[in-house]
Amino acid sequence: MDYIYSIILGLVQALTEFLPISSSGHLIILHRLIDSPLLNSLTYDVILHAGTLVATLLFFKNEVGRLIAGFFRSLFRLKITHNFDEQLPWLIVVGAIPAAIAGYFFGDLIENTFRSVAWVAITLVIGSLLFFIYERLGKKNRNLESMSFSDTVIVGLAQVLAFLPGMSRSGITIVAGLGLGFKRKEAARFSFLLSLPIILGATIQKVTQIPLSDLNTNFVFMALIGFLVSACAGYAVIKFFMRFLESHSLNGFAVYRLLLAAGLLLFLI
Repeated sequence: MDYIYSIILGLVQALTEFLPISSSGHLIILHRLIDSPLLNSLTYDVILHAGTLVATLLFFKNEVGRLIAGFFRSLFRLKITHNFDEQLPWLIVVGAIPAAIAGYFFGDLIENTFRSVAWVAITLVIGSLLFFIYERLGKKNRNLESMSFSDTVIVGLAQVLAFLPGMSRSGITIVAGLGLGFKRKEAARFSFLLSLPIILGATIQKVTQIPLSDLNTNFVFMALIGFLVSACAGYAVIKFFMRFLESHSLNGFAVYRLLLAAGLLLFLI
């Protein structure tokens, strides 16, 4: 059964990492339902997140290439020009700082304190309300090229809330973008690019903390299955979601989150 569970967890990670419905929240729920000591660990979750990191890198490979080139060009010039390819890497660096600081100092505390079904239900509801509010209030007329450093600080601060299971990293950063007047697809584009240094840093940190006792042959094989499934499915989900946002709102995801929260509360009762 662990083979099937690994595939299911990889698919769920891919769907929920990029759709604004919270990957960590769904994984917590699934770990409660799946009876597998081998897969019910933060170590396994980190490997699933690494799979979706690879999916993001592959989907945005052209933009990532321009980001790297623009970053080094700006370094050699010792200044940031009006060229957006040279500005965007620094916008991402600035936007990543709040979450990097919060993750470094409070990541373990947050995981240990809020990693429960009750907290997932609460944050699912809060996130849903934010979706409804900013879908209604957001002007949705700005392109990413108009983003300023003050904008990226606001989105970066919003990303800190994503440490709460159930909030959704993509959801809260897209909502922050809508609140600043960006189009949905542009807000999602920046959200995914902003996730790269955070997920990469968190993955490296967690991988270095993995006990060698966890890395038995069976676990490594199961983790490889989950990693490949989350990477392949994640690529497809990003492609779908970017097209979806061209003509659809986040309200459908908000309704799903509310229904899931209601189900969780009934389960707890």
